[in-house]
Amino acid sequence: MQIAQDLAICLPARAVVLLIGELGAGKTAFVRGLVQGVGGDPDQVTSPTFVLIQEYDAPRTVYHADLFRLAAVAVEDLRPQLDELMDRDGILAIEWADRLMRPVIGAVRVHIIDGGGDERAIDIDGKPVTGSEGPPE
Repeated sequence: MQIAQDLAICLPARAVVLLIGELGAGKTAFVRGLVQGVGGDPDQVTSPTFVLIQEYDAPRTVYHADLFRLAAVAVEDLRPQLDELMDRDGILAIEWADRLMRPVIGAVRVHIIDGGGDERAIDIDGKPVTGSEGPPE
């Protein structure tokens, strides 16, 4: 969560964070860190698997989308809504972003690898990050 908090502080007014990782890797926990990083309550964050997109009220809005249960066609059907959110101030975090058919220009890619137990490896735009380092450049 600390890495996500640090990242949230560094993101521009309009930002897209593409979250990639296996089931249970910690994508939703990463979103909790983003929400806390912008001054929101991380306890309000839940997996939007059945809602598809949630909005978290904070001094800076975080939109949270989950593409897990969607087939490729449904992801493309949802793309106009995602594009609209990308044009708003705030952070759009997309779980299972590897299911997007088209790239998101300027997005920050976060790949979370579950190392078992509480161990995670986090790769932000190709730069491995550990909990002891500062925010990515």
